[in-house]
Amino acid sequence: MVNIELLKSELAGIDIRFDEPLKRYTYTKVGGPADYLAFPRNRYELVRLVKFANREQIPWMVLGNASNIIVRDGGIRGFVIMFDQLHTIMVNGYTIEAEAGAKLIDTTHVALHHSLTGFEFACGIPGSVGGAVFMNAGAYGGEIAHVLVSCKVLTPEGEINTISVEEMKFGYRSSVIQETGDIVISAKFALSPGNYTAIQQEMKRLTHLRELKQPLEYPSCGSVFKRPLGHFAGQLISEAGLKGHRIGGVEVSTKHAGFMVNIADGNAQNYEDLIAHVIQTVENESGIRLEREVRIIGETLQ
Repeated sequence: MVNIELLKSELAGIDIRFDEPLKRYTYTKVGGPADYLAFPRNRYELVRLVKFANREQIPWMVLGNASNIIVRDGGIRGFVIMFDQLHTIMVNGYTIEAEAGAKLIDTTHVALHHSLTGFEFACGIPGSVGGAVFMNAGAYGGEIAHVLVSCKVLTPEGEINTISVEEMKFGYRSSVIQETGDIVISAKFALSPGNYTAIQQEMKRLTHLRELKQPLEYPSCGSVFKRPLGHFAGQLISEAGLKGHRIGGVEVSTKHAGFMVNIADGNAQNYEDLIAHVIQTVENESGIRLEREVRIIGETLQ
């Protein structure tokens, strides 16, 4: 058992909420409670949290800002750490350094403000800088691997290291830190000088494309599946007749079949069941087995 008084004493000053429903914070609006939901204000508080959790053998994880993720209805045991307050974005010449909790979209607007080009592709990607680096997020022909120089990470032991872009071993929606358990706490991006108006027009164009194609009016976890080689997941799902298919309060978007939207107070189990149904149906129809891009974490309800 965790000694709550010891926790409150040793982590005094850190914003920690007890038995907090995670559906209040996730993009899908689903997810059970976290035992301890923490919002560190800086790296010092983050290291204090992790070292305390390790010493007391309390599990911990970082949720970032919970965009491309589904938290199960049973919630998450131990500490869940959110980076909402770690969101500083700094510019030095042609380089931008952003803390992991900074929104990726905000970072692209800082690049625009300084007439820096190379980041336009990310102007419509929801989620945080940390999550984007973790999964090598990309859109419209660009991806994080194209602009990252290095990132600072927190190791599972609570130490801070710097990892170069080469050491990240980026692949399609993958990076080495998915294997090591390191947590991105900031990232440095190399951009190029550009024309403000041209950058702005490109960002408007890509934002318009996204608004046309994606169901932004409903809670969702973004793109559910990875792109199969030589195919598009949304097209395969449409061809299998699954647009609008619904389980509980969650349905395959009628606007873009690669998305699943929470239209009627759905829960995480609805998402999981719908994902499983889509994978099986698409495989039956096309012979292609879709692979999840969205991460599913936490415990099922007992």
